[in-house]
Amino acid sequence: MVDRINAPVKFRGGGFAPKKIRFTGLIVFAVLIAFWEFGSRTGFISALVLPAPSEAFAAFMELARSGMLVKHLSASLQRVLIGWSLGASLGVLAGISIGLFSLARSGLLPLVSALFPVPKIALLPLFVIWFGIGEGSKVATILFGTFFPTIIATYSGIDNIDRSLIRMGQSFGMSWISIVRKIIIPGAMPAILSGFRISASIAIILLVAAEMIGAEYGIGAYILLAGSLMQTDQLIAGVAILSLMGLAFAWVIGRAEKILLAWR
Repeated sequence: MVDRINAPVKFRGGGFAPKKIRFTGLIVFAVLIAFWEFGSRTGFISALVLPAPSEAFAAFMELARSGMLVKHLSASLQRVLIGWSLGASLGVLAGISIGLFSLARSGLLPLVSALFPVPKIALLPLFVIWFGIGEGSKVATILFGTFFPTIIATYSGIDNIDRSLIRMGQSFGMSWISIVRKIIIPGAMPAILSGFRISASIAIILLVAAEMIGAEYGIGAYILLAGSLMQTDQLIAGVAILSLMGLAFAWVIGRAEKILLAWR
């Protein structure tokens, strides 16, 4: 009885924290690719409809050896980085304004609600008329598409901050700037970074659409040319490059979360 009383109590306060299981994602990818390769080689999957991963990898290596990979990838990265950086930065500023100032909320929130559901790809011809068929229209499409999700994520994060923390700061005599810098911005940062994840994915989608109209170089232009020539191995290689771009964005944002949200 004494031993049972003095036995340590099992910790039950984990808070439903997700645990990272190493190599699980790689195993899932490996199994899917192996099944795909097996199906293509046995004829279960038609090579005309979906070529084997080995054929797509051979097309990727040929693209790299020819030097065209650097040209296509550098053009796409330049467009997506400029458009996403401008759209996310302006979205954060506008979202903070909506979250903090009543005049900005009253004036901008109805505008955001009206323009956010509009498909940004549908506005691409209008951007071509405004900015020409060059880089301006492509960057503007990405900027416009990433601007609104970032706004919504930012002001929603500010609205969800516990108001008792703000009242506590006021009771301790903190200035308005200090409350914004030490309470509001850190409290809204998880939502802002989640908005970055969503807007980065949207940026890649809009990049492909923009490059399919009047672009000589870019992953979207490469995919469009491969599709028009029925070169499905090159098309799959282009899609894989876009997937790797998305993974790279997710990794960078994940590193930023570890740094900026270390206080959690």
